[in-house]
Amino acid sequence: MIRVVFMGTPDYAKTILEALFRDDAIEVVAVFTQPDKPVGRHKTITPSSVKVVAQQYNVPIFQPTSLRREDFSETIRNLHPDYIVVAAFGQLLPQAILDIAPCINLHASILPAYRGASPIQEALLHGDNRTGVTAMLMDAGMDTGAILAIEEVAITPETMAQTLFVELAEVAAQLTLNVLHSYSRYTPHAQHSSKASYCTKITKEQGAVTFDNAQDLFNKYRAFTPWPGLFLESGLKLLSLGLIEVGTHHSEGEIVAIAPEYIDVGCTLGLIRLFEVQPPSKKAMKASDYIRGKRLGVGDRVL
Repeated sequence: MIRVVFMGTPDYAKTILEALFRDDAIEVVAVFTQPDKPVGRHKTITPSSVKVVAQQYNVPIFQPTSLRREDFSETIRNLHPDYIVVAAFGQLLPQAILDIAPCINLHASILPAYRGASPIQEALLHGDNRTGVTAMLMDAGMDTGAILAIEEVAITPETMAQTLFVELAEVAAQLTLNVLHSYSRYTPHAQHSSKASYCTKITKEQGAVTFDNAQDLFNKYRAFTPWPGLFLESGLKLLSLGLIEVGTHHSEGEIVAIAPEYIDVGCTLGLIRLFEVQPPSKKAMKASDYIRGKRLGVGDRVL
């Protein structure tokens, strides 16, 4: 039986944990996840996706605000894990824990690209045509450890963040099982740090957009839907849009065409098709209904 301590927090990690629980040759001896947090308008205290799954299997759950307390390393050592599996946990592991057993991280990028907190969104923001999951041995750095294996997936021009999260989670789950069952067959190799790039945690402010570059706007739509979403300075949320042209020039925000189901809006470079919007404090509506209510027509600007 392979004894595993699991550390993770969001849905991506939950998918991996579920795969571990389903494997009869693996025993999850403890789960570490972030503390419950307030969520939504009413700030309802909500457990992580990983905690919800762990509760179903009645395994010990730990929710430390920091792993640097000495008793946590002692707790893990006393569990005698063969491996510590980490996926989007949200904390760096101190050396005292790294020394207990091989710590295997499932990072959602092709390392050393996009080390950090938001690799899936970053790949979409850059318009990449491929990404993947890297299984690596953790060290004291941020996603700097030696690589065990990489599984790549294709990104299409229409791939959205939610779809990519699901696909990469499933890839990561299978890769985790492969590595745990055949660990001795993998030869760790160092990352080329000179080729490294980095990404940070997504903030609400990153959803603020203009009609400057259509390709960039569309990439942000793919990366930031559903959260933080896209919104103009006026507060108008852009809920659904498509990319029409990338090389044409227009006045920024100019209404170029109007149809029953959409409007075409010009960017300084390129053209986007806007299907659905949401004005501040109002319900979502068709973009064509919004400009009709504002008495805007072709040649006017969407603000």
